[in-house]
Amino acid sequence: MYRALLFCRFRLALLILLSSLTFGVPVVSSAHEVTPTIGNFSVENSLLTIELRLNAEALIAGIDLDGLQNTDSSDSAKDYDDLRLLSGSELTPMLELALEDWIPAFQVLGSEPVRLELVNLNVAEVRGADLPRPTLVTITASLGASERFLKFHWPKGSGALVLRQNGVAEPYTGYLQGGETSPPIAVLGGAVQDPSEVFFDYIPIGFDHILPKGLDHILFVLGLFFLSLRLPALFWQITCFTLAHSVTLALGILGLVKVHPGIVEPLIAASIIFVAVENIFVRRLHSWRAAMIFGFGLLHGLGFATVLSEVGLPPNHLFPALFGFNVGVELGQLAVIAAAYATIGYWFGKHPKYRGRVAMPASLTIALIGGYWLVERLPDLPFSSGL
Repeated sequence: MYRALLFCRFRLALLILLSSLTFGVPVVSSAHEVTPTIGNFSVENSLLTIELRLNAEALIAGIDLDGLQNTDSSDSAKDYDDLRLLSGSELTPMLELALEDWIPAFQVLGSEPVRLELVNLNVAEVRGADLPRPTLVTITASLGASERFLKFHWPKGSGALVLRQNGVAEPYTGYLQGGETSPPIAVLGGAVQDPSEVFFDYIPIGFDHILPKGLDHILFVLGLFFLSLRLPALFWQITCFTLAHSVTLALGILGLVKVHPGIVEPLIAASIIFVAVENIFVRRLHSWRAAMIFGFGLLHGLGFATVLSEVGLPPNHLFPALFGFNVGVELGQLAVIAAAYATIGYWFGKHPKYRGRVAMPASLTIALIGGYWLVERLPDLPFSSGL
């Protein structure tokens, strides 16, 4: 009796949790999802030039981006959305004021004091609150003639930074979280990371794209989980998915395959719907499911490629970075499966009413979320925007 009552309470909690993904968790949006700041720097004639591609609205609104998945979950989400509707000319003076307080926290450390100076802002126009707006901030500093090494301290609360050195033979590329400081970087080059360092640096970037930021990929993996709890079946499904998205991730990054994100994202939502609906009408795995998962994995790989292209890859260690990112993605997927099995499969998977009371309602909820995303993403199709 107690076990049955516990099972019913768990089923109710699961449905509430999944339903909240539709109504309580922000829909994935290119304008609201938190992405790393891209920082390119170079030194010429003792002049340090740093160009940052950052989220100006989040900076002005005072949003703490450290560990944040989506700006909609911030207390300042309304202010953020209002700022996104402003023209570039309206936003620029507000950004200048915000940078007066922020730049002193963004420190460049050398053997002598380095004074950073804002020299240019380029705020793009935006057509609406749901469309991305790139903002470029250019900062310079005069270095001493004897300066050989620099360290960059990224301010706490600024989210992640992809830091890239330009104009030298052996450039540095690194990934910093808010509050972290880079290792010493040789001004003239030669501080390039070795392949193993690049590999390990890109693992957390891939993992972070699944947990916590890859909600659509999480739901697809859960769709695979709810059809069958047998570990061998889960293993070959995840293997098919992994092989497929590894192929298109590599081809996309290398520029051999290019598909407009406005096409890829709706198709990813459709893949979530398909897998979830199949769970409702199919009781066991069929051989053709492997081909279906492989096809959907190709789509998801194109989505990963879009994210990784925004972050950028070190040209001298392209494949270690690509491999590290892919390993991070796989660890994220395995973490999702492990958590689902530990909380659901192990305790309730053998219950005779598991399929009817847990797997099917959960799959239906996943399908509804996928349908909602599909409708949200259809206006982004290039055919709709006249591209």
